[in-house]
Amino acid sequence: MDSAPRTYTGISIQVSLSGYSFKVYPSDGLHPRFWRGPETLFTTPEFQRRYDKVDISLLTPKVCLVPEAFFDPQTARGALSEVCPLDDGDFVETIALPSLASVLVYSNSIGENLSKVMAQTVLPTSGEPVRVLPEMYYLLGMLDSIQDYNKIVASWAGEWLHLVIAQGKSLRLANVFRAPDFTTAQYFLFLSLKQLQLNPEVSTVCFRTPLDSEASMSLYRYFKGVVQL
Repeated sequence: MDSAPRTYTGISIQVSLSGYSFKVYPSDGLHPRFWRGPETLFTTPEFQRRYDKVDISLLTPKVCLVPEAFFDPQTARGALSEVCPLDDGDFVETIALPSLASVLVYSNSIGENLSKVMAQTVLPTSGEPVRVLPEMYYLLGMLDSIQDYNKIVASWAGEWLHLVIAQGKSLRLANVFRAPDFTTAQYFLFLSLKQLQLNPEVSTVCFRTPLDSEASMSLYRYFKGVVQL
């Protein structure tokens, strides 16, 4: 008798200056996403196994999106320094986004080591450490999977709101705002919608980071729907 086919497994981990959150898929509903302190890294049972796919994102504010036609690898650091302050020792990297005909320029140098430890600890079945990518990369990558015409995807943690807004196939905004509390995060969210003339009452907002009940209820007052990705 043939054995049942093996289930494809994966884990998505988000890291901020204050801790981390993760989601295992396929989900059994027993692991709600919430923020954990770095001291739990080596006692988390989900990190003691290997997965077919491991994604690790860092909520770094040091990101910018450059159209392919204007991108020059030699000036990537200069492009990033125009939108955020960089220290001399900050390491700048790039990753192509063919679906957006753009290149994401970023730096993971934000004064934390948790993401580096994660990459060496939580391994795919190949055993090779995964590349830590900025949270903005994953937000932009989710646009194609959202069926609504108004696509609003966000993450908030570590005093930063990461926000991507698109309409249909047109990317309207990809930015990071300093937001030390959720009230400030909502302010920048609604300010961006107002500037783009989008009505939240006919839109759904999607968050990749955990939302507590108070934050969710606050968003439900204004949006047609709130989705926790």
